Amino acid sequence: MIRTSLIVVYTDRLDACHAFYAGLGLTFAKERHGAGPEHYAALLDGTVFELYPAGGRRPATGSLRLGLTVPAGSTAQGFAPGRHVLTDPDGRVVDLHVT
Repeated sequence: MIRTSLIVVYTDRLDACHAFYAGLGLTFAKERHGAGPEHYAALLDGTVFELYPAGGRRPATGSLRLGLTVPAGSTAQGFAPGRHVLTDPDGRVVDLHVT
């Protein structure tokens, strides 16, 4: 069986994207591997979701649509159950399903 284990989003707006996704209920840890840049990582049902600063050989991630399912009451915005289509600070679409 193939499953997703890692999603990395490169952004020019690291702090704003961190705040946006944390507001959806993701719990991030700040990390740094060796001489690499500081970034944020969250674990989503076995998949590592990372936000990295763009720059150098790693340009900002362009168009991307992410689908996230969260339990009701877990977001800072208090979304009602159902589907909500949001846009992160870089313009990526986030299809949020609140159960």
